[in-house]
Amino acid sequence: MTQRNRTDRHHRTGAAAGGLAAALTALALLAGGCTEATGGVRGTPGAAGLRDPFFPKLGNGGYDVSRYALTLAYDPRTGRLDGTAEITARATQDLSAFNLDLAGLTVDRASVDDAPAAANRAGNELTLRPLEEIREGAEFRASVTYGGVPEPITDADGSEEGWLRTDDGAVAVGEPAGSMTWFPGNHHPSDKAAYTLTLTVPAGLEGISNGVRTARRTTADGRVTTEWRTTEPMASYLATVAIGRYETDGAGSATAPGSLPVLTAAERSVAAGSAALRDEIPEIIDRQTRRFGPYPFSTAGAIVTEDGTLGYALETQTRPVFPAAAFDRTTLVHELAHQWFGNSVTPATWRDLWLNEGFATYAEWLYTEEYEHVPARTHFERAFAQDANWAFPPAAPPAAENLFDPPVYQRGAMVLHKLRETVGDETFDEILRGWPAKYRHANASTADFTAYAESVAGRGLDELWDVWLYGDGKPAKP
Repeated sequence: MTQRNRTDRHHRTGAAAGGLAAALTALALLAGGCTEATGGVRGTPGAAGLRDPFFPKLGNGGYDVSRYALTLAYDPRTGRLDGTAEITARATQDLSAFNLDLAGLTVDRASVDDAPAAANRAGNELTLRPLEEIREGAEFRASVTYGGVPEPITDADGSEEGWLRTDDGAVAVGEPAGSMTWFPGNHHPSDKAAYTLTLTVPAGLEGISNGVRTARRTTADGRVTTEWRTTEPMASYLATVAIGRYETDGAGSATAPGSLPVLTAAERSVAAGSAALRDEIPEIIDRQTRRFGPYPFSTAGAIVTEDGTLGYALETQTRPVFPAAAFDRTTLVHELAHQWFGNSVTPATWRDLWLNEGFATYAEWLYTEEYEHVPARTHFERAFAQDANWAFPPAAPPAAENLFDPPVYQRGAMVLHKLRETVGDETFDEILRGWPAKYRHANASTADFTAYAESVAGRGLDELWDVWLYGDGKPAKP
């Protein structure tokens, strides 16, 4: 993500009981009872949050999602979204019930493995209680049908995220919690999954999302349905939807490394003005591949929207989103670098966000060093001189409202430059390529990174971390 500006910005055992017995069981469940499964399992409810340092209620315990299949239909005239979410997951404990994160919207019905499940709401927590408890290690499939007018979330720093309505459509962005406004799920970055998204919109509009577009058809009533598939694991905050009068381009083109398909989309009013830079995406990815290693996904691209709805660019997986005013080369380099740093290697908790933003900011510095002849050291010295970068250590933001403040970005990049100067260019380049290779499509923490860097360097780097990564004060000299 570009730095935010506050001014804009199973198999399950047993069989479902039938007839009267099933009805009585369902009533008991709705009343909050807990029955023992036929197999003798005595489960407990999954936790209602993962105790993230900044968002303790975000995410849910007791299961791990492997796949989301989302079927959505949107009416821009009314703002109504109708959806069905089918969630394939594996229980990590014996489960009597489990939670999903969902903000607003009305749940019409829910099931687990095709059997009705009781659904209860408390704030942003949707609790499903299946007819039969689920054994630890068993795979299960939950389905939730829901609808309503999604409302955006205002973050602690004043920016908006979630389902953002436009004049003729919508843009959905989710960092850090906005995805819960348009589909139920385990909305913490530590639970990544594959996605299939089927999106139906009125005739004359296009629906764009992450991954590969596998189908596009016109329905009997004239509406347009597209299907998008993301096979590599994705954190839910990186899922996106863009609905409007978009022009798409480049579906058949490819970058040099591995014939990677690139698809870009731009709203008609900004399509011509953004075309030249959108055409540079294959070249930029090619250059980044040389520094960061193989591109981690099966497709790439970008979405450019009109200004006025979204106050920042976001690295949504495979297809980052930009308001037209933020679609410049520096920001594009930043968001594309996130495909390695943040999207493939995803932070273990939101406190580890500097691993996303510090790397993406340093990618900007590397780009200008290689192709615009501005040394990274020049950027480092400029950042060192700015008092805002010393408000707190990059690895320890004091609160959620500080997650997108300058130290996470600029001082995060400064940490990497000091690492480069300490270990030398050859070792640093090994770290730069090895880090996203070691944790490809996984989650990692700050402790994971410091341990990895030291293992490659072959020595301890406590002094570096103590001063630049965790230190409260500004050093006497850069």
